[in-house]
Amino acid sequence: MSDSVQVAGEVPSDGSEPQIPSLNNRLNWLRAGVLGANDGIVSTAGLVIGVAAATTERSAIFTAGFAGLVAGAVSMALGEYVSVSAQRDTERALLKKEKRELLEMPEQEFAELVSNYEAKGLSAETATKVAEELTAHDAFAAHVEVELKIDPNDLTNPWHAAISSAVSFTIGAAIPLIAILLPPTGTRVPIAFFAVLVALALTGTISATLGGARKTRAILRVVLGGALAMAVTYGVGQLVGTGLD
Repeated sequence: MSDSVQVAGEVPSDGSEPQIPSLNNRLNWLRAGVLGANDGIVSTAGLVIGVAAATTERSAIFTAGFAGLVAGAVSMALGEYVSVSAQRDTERALLKKEKRELLEMPEQEFAELVSNYEAKGLSAETATKVAEELTAHDAFAAHVEVELKIDPNDLTNPWHAAISSAVSFTIGAAIPLIAILLPPTGTRVPIAFFAVLVALALTGTISATLGGARKTRAILRVVLGGALAMAVTYGVGQLVGTGLD
């Protein structure tokens, strides 16, 4: 058994191609984008419809909606960045710990690797052979894959998640904002309501497709939730608007 440790991500000495990162990172920011768009649609729709129920002034509706759009986009970006950064820090700490253990006690780590493969159903002889070959090829990658379930070449990226979330929130928030401002006063709320439900059905479809879930359930969940949010804020807007008259 070789005690040398090859750091994952380095170009192998035999000139072969380095490992290609998986799709986990890409799916991470895609999901962040879908969630950001959904939040932008629902939160801004509830805000502008609530204000529209209290006043017919386009300037007031635009000011409230635009302020909500900017604040929401910043909040989503910061939230995603902090959350994913914490996850990435944890992954890096675990990888650093594993690398140190491989350098300081390679025999114990090898025995642990063999044990992990035996737990997966391999015989002791086969598990030892697999562990020897993987250790000779890339000990670090072999251990982190089995023990930590982490791909060191594909750590989560907080910037991807933050930017994706902010941009998608802005796009989602623009839908109810435009839908409430363009139509005449008497039809702006119904048109905005309909536009929001269509947009939510689309995000529900995309979310279900990415997650491999049932589309009907995902669509109903986001559409009914959005409709409830708009109905509640519309009622609150009418009560507040009437009370201030």
